[in-house]
Amino acid sequence: MAQILVVDDEIGIRELLSEILCDEGHSVALAENATVAREIRARARPDLVLLDIWMPDADGITLLKEWAANGQLTMPVIMMSGHGTIETAVEATRIGALDFLEKPIALQKLLATVKRALRSQEVRAMAPLSLANFGRSPVMAEFKKRLTQLAASNAPLLLRGEAGTLPELYARYLQSPGAPWINASEALSGVAHDVLSQTAGGVVFVDELAQLTRTQQKHLVFLVVRAERSKVRFISFTSSDPRDLVEGRGFDAGLLARLSELSIGVPALREHAEDIPDIANLMLLQLVETRYCPPRRFATAALNLLRNFHWPGNLASLQASVRNLSLTALEEEIGAADVERVLREARSRPAGPGLALDRPLREAREAFERAYFEHHLALENGSIARVAEKCGLERTHLYRKLKQLGISGGRRDESA
Repeated sequence: MAQILVVDDEIGIRELLSEILCDEGHSVALAENATVAREIRARARPDLVLLDIWMPDADGITLLKEWAANGQLTMPVIMMSGHGTIETAVEATRIGALDFLEKPIALQKLLATVKRALRSQEVRAMAPLSLANFGRSPVMAEFKKRLTQLAASNAPLLLRGEAGTLPELYARYLQSPGAPWINASEALSGVAHDVLSQTAGGVVFVDELAQLTRTQQKHLVFLVVRAERSKVRFISFTSSDPRDLVEGRGFDAGLLARLSELSIGVPALREHAEDIPDIANLMLLQLVETRYCPPRRFATAALNLLRNFHWPGNLASLQASVRNLSLTALEEEIGAADVERVLREARSRPAGPGLALDRPLREAREAFERAYFEHHLALENGSIARVAEKCGLERTHLYRKLKQLGISGGRRDESA
């Protein structure tokens, strides 16, 4: 049947609940406090948790918050208390608890609640990667502060950055809790008035302006002009230079001006490499929790290799590599040799999607140079000295060229 974790500091209640649930055919694990519950949860995901609120080391609400923040609240949780209040029950439900049982717990009430909880367990999908769960580096801490300030405004915002930075991650950080969210692909294919009414007080997100057709741009103009009445905020992203977007790709200049009323640059992954171990662990946890792969964990040496890689494809490339490692590693612990194997494959992939023959010469040349230098920086693990030697450039000239192309993060401390 189900794997159920019972967390309660009273041995009599633990044993009674265990006996009842085992008689129903369930497998039961017991924890006398939050510390033991954390250890059990770290090893496996139970199908259901019965969690006492009042415990000596940490109360159940605190533990529930921890699991929610760490991405581990992927199973139904039923809170228990001998002297609970309506406020406590409401708070637990808001955090993510499914139900609330008052002690002493009647047998039929217990069985009915457990049955309902297990039936509702539509394998709760793991919450997507959230900016709130990582970003302890100075670069990301400062960036999140700026995003928090921008969240107070309803003006259109343009996020600018390199391809693969997963801009939706940052746009979601600006979304108010419970506010509507719609991707432009849906917004631009429906009836405009319906879109604005359905997204009132929420966000319309455009994940790459360069991909919008002329027709979609006209439709977007219609929406943006009328968005203020519905308090709908437009957040968009582009990895292209705004001038090239207009002059080289024929993007509507007026629309771009409206969408970039506010603008902020998204950091490339290599600019906050300190966060890579945390991000990789969160990505792997997602895959394990949703049973995409068997139980896996990273060795410290493996995380160090991931941290030191240049990641020209940013978060998207890291995510793809973590997925690869989760399925191809032969042991539960993903080691340095596994990471070296996957990074070797990443280095050998073509640097880009192909020559941009349909672009103006200047833009095509810049696209090629950007892909060329990112490719070699990845091959040389970000070493400016080795890339300069390999490409036949002086280091000073290479620094200038990388800055001109918007490429940052190379290591300056190597000897030539």
